[in-house]
Amino acid sequence: MESTSRTFEDNARKALIDADLRRALTKLGHGFPVKRRMAVERLPEFEGLRDAARAIKEDVLENLDFYLERFEERVVEQGGQVHWCVDAAEANQAVLAICQEAGARTVTKSKSMIGEEIAINEHLEANGITPVETDLGEYIIQLRGEPPSHIIAPAIHLSMDQVTETFRQCHDGLAADRELSEPRDLLEEARAILRQKFLAADVGITGANMLIAETGSVAVVTNEGNADLTMTLPRVHVVIASLEKVVPTLEDATTILRVLARSATGQETSVYTTFASGPRRPGDSDGPEEFHVVLLDNGRGAMLGGDFHDVLRCIRCGACLNHCPVYGTIGGHAYGWVYSGPIGAVLSPGLIGLEEAGHLPNASTLCGKCEEVCPMRIPLPKMLRHWRTRQFDRDLVPPASRAALKGWAFLAKRPALYRAATGLAMRLLGALGRRRGAFRRMPLAGGWTAARDLPAPEGATFMAQWSRRKGARP
Repeated sequence: MESTSRTFEDNARKALIDADLRRALTKLGHGFPVKRRMAVERLPEFEGLRDAARAIKEDVLENLDFYLERFEERVVEQGGQVHWCVDAAEANQAVLAICQEAGARTVTKSKSMIGEEIAINEHLEANGITPVETDLGEYIIQLRGEPPSHIIAPAIHLSMDQVTETFRQCHDGLAADRELSEPRDLLEEARAILRQKFLAADVGITGANMLIAETGSVAVVTNEGNADLTMTLPRVHVVIASLEKVVPTLEDATTILRVLARSATGQETSVYTTFASGPRRPGDSDGPEEFHVVLLDNGRGAMLGGDFHDVLRCIRCGACLNHCPVYGTIGGHAYGWVYSGPIGAVLSPGLIGLEEAGHLPNASTLCGKCEEVCPMRIPLPKMLRHWRTRQFDRDLVPPASRAALKGWAFLAKRPALYRAATGLAMRLLGALGRRRGAFRRMPLAGGWTAARDLPAPEGATFMAQWSRRKGARP
């Protein structure tokens, strides 16, 4: 997927004036976050499970080489093959070679963020192979030629009317006057078309929610069952996964599954949780003849042990997106690459470079809600600050912003001067804003006042009030 993260500011401005997008995003705040809260309230041990899940992933990251080698051994024992890939180009070539060896003309795919990351669809199409997305949301945006806008709900930015229009345009072999007024109508139409694709596919490509080192299995979680058809009907099953998806045991996998669905959609568990272990064995009624796992690094190894080590615990639940006020205002496409929201703002600069994705760490209020709801307790705000620091150190911050930060730092290092300056500013702004109680416009604060009033200060600064109440010197 080609990045447009460099133009994040323009992307965000366009998103803010998109009436259809605003209406679609309004539904987000009343959906997943509410369901997550209710699911957590029904499970008293949820916080303990978060701690256990975090510990599992931390153990994996500290011993990643051991668990990956063990996973490969188990896959090979069961008749499968593991392909180690440093970057997207190697992963694409590995998948293409498997498809060409199988004589594939059509490939079915279940939803995979890694597939989006390496742009596998575009690579297959360029080599004469037709990929077909089978997740309903992914299928819709594939018809529209759009990237996903959310980790777990790729078409959340669309209204039903837009989907209906897309189906009428793309499914032109069906009756023009057919009924498409209800979600069920759209679902049944997509199901009928995709069923033919499932049966015709030569290769099935899936992602993996987890790789089980103990058994060489891959765990895939869906609510539609499309991944099951993708991995069992074609002759060849290809799994694309990043290195950090490995977990030690099946028991560990079940612990993570208990926090995954609750954090993502507010379900007790997803409708389909499937463990696939190698190709079909003698006596099996279904399953592929070949089983391949394409393991991708693509910059993750460089994050181990550094400032962004913790982000590798992510299990792609999307909870941080669902609760982020910035994502909820502009949607996922504004971020300009595969991963959006808080997780994208931390992960994308590490994968495609700070020069390309440098705007994203600044697209945050640092309210901390993302860390609060993350099932793996990833300190996303801290890592966003790390990226901001690196931007400043590498002279990637605009001159005006650098000057403002240097001015603030000058005052902050001199407490007496800081207290005097902020006290004077409070008194001056309080006097100027006393009449209306707020400012409609303010120099150097246009980003705030363009959409809301700036409240006028009342009384002394916080530090002065705190000192008085404690009886200390202000």
